[in-house]
Amino acid sequence: MKISNSTYDILKWVALIVLPALAVMISALGEVWGIANAEAISTTINIVSVFVGTSLGFSTYEYNKGDKNE
Repeated sequence: MKISNSTYDILKWVALIVLPALAVMISALGEVWGIANAEAISTTINIVSVFVGTSLGFSTYEYNKGDKNE
């Protein structure tokens, strides 16, 4: 599956910056404000972040491998 450069850049920004920051914020605020299941929500966000990051890494690997074969 090929994605455009702009889509890749947005997904990379989300995976590396937004999702981890959101997870930390929810974890911290959950403790302060007593938000139910804050730890589970934070863990879920981190899992999604790792999945997106890994998928992008694989996509980058495949893209670069394709350049070498051409």
